[in-house]
Amino acid sequence: MFAKRTVKNQITLPKAIVSRFPGVEYFAVTAERGRIILEPVRHSRINEVWDKLEKLGITDQDVADAVQWARKTSPKRRR
Repeated sequence: MFAKRTVKNQITLPKAIVSRFPGVEYFAVTAERGRIILEPVRHSRINEVWDKLEKLGITDQDVADAVQWARKTSPKRRR
């Protein structure tokens, strides 16, 4: 089976693969030894994170602001 990356960096997973993970909406994505690895993330865990963020009053904008701040203040990595 194949999955093609679009010009918008989107990938559609084959139905035969996705059907093996019923109820999974999110996948954790990592790269390892030249491979892309997708691991299913169960809703209960994601919901715990969203609930915690909501209880703390952290918004999407807060996260975006924090990322922007971190990118401005962190030293450039050497390649």
